[in-house]
Amino acid sequence: MYRSFRAMRFLWFGIAVCSVLLAGCSGAQRISHNSAEQAYQKGMELFEEGEHETAIEYFRGVFEYGRGSEWAPEAQFQMARAHEERGQYLLAATEYNRFTQLYRTHELRPDAEYRRALMYYNASPNYKLDQTDTERAISNFQIYIQRYPNHEMISDAEAKVAELRNKLARKQFEAGELYERRRMYRAAAYTYEEVFDLYPDTDYADQALMAAVRTYVEYADMSVPQRQAERLESAIENYNRLAQVFPNSPHLGAAERHYERAQERLERIEERESNDQLAQDTP
Repeated sequence: MYRSFRAMRFLWFGIAVCSVLLAGCSGAQRISHNSAEQAYQKGMELFEEGEHETAIEYFRGVFEYGRGSEWAPEAQFQMARAHEERGQYLLAATEYNRFTQLYRTHELRPDAEYRRALMYYNASPNYKLDQTDTERAISNFQIYIQRYPNHEMISDAEAKVAELRNKLARKQFEAGELYERRRMYRAAAYTYEEVFDLYPDTDYADQALMAAVRTYVEYADMSVPQRQAERLESAIENYNRLAQVFPNSPHLGAAERHYERAQERLERIEERESNDQLAQDTP
């Protein structure tokens, strides 16, 4: 009985080994090629058929004949495209980046730089999540725009930069709202100001200035008397920025109400301080 069990174990082990060897042989047969050109052409054929994973193997096969072969640049670019088609955006970005480093003078370099940025754009998550890939996308689009101002995809790149900056502004703005709901008015006011300072060209810039006016007034309400004036002055400064930069903002009316309140309170504080000083000077 024991010998029979051991024999069965060896049998199954042998079957497993043979399966692995056969799989390896079939894999080697599957990507067989005799030249860089043949590997590239087979890779393109599979790419067009939607067999992107196997196409990548053939494109890699081109590099067996040297990165300097005439087929290597196209293979590198198409390998990146294959990863892109598979939804492997960060891998694709890496391969597009490798293209830009290896083939600096190639005619496809502008396309590779654009698509490198596009991969980070595609990987950019919901605004509530970590925005590292969003920032990478913006940075890479800006490099592309600066280097190739006349390239055919410039308008698209500029539109995507605006979209991504709006996403970052929204994340920052909602952080300010969260601070405000928690009555952390100092943090809220500073965060709203940062929205305007960092993203003045976004949809949230004017609304953030209005919110900064409001929260500085709220911050003054929570402050000791000695610090109220400076916080009311900050509210007034942010209102003036809003009125100057965004004179047609739909948020100007709401900001004006907070501004008037800040002005009235500041005048009362200044009047009280003046009276106190006068009383001290009177013998």
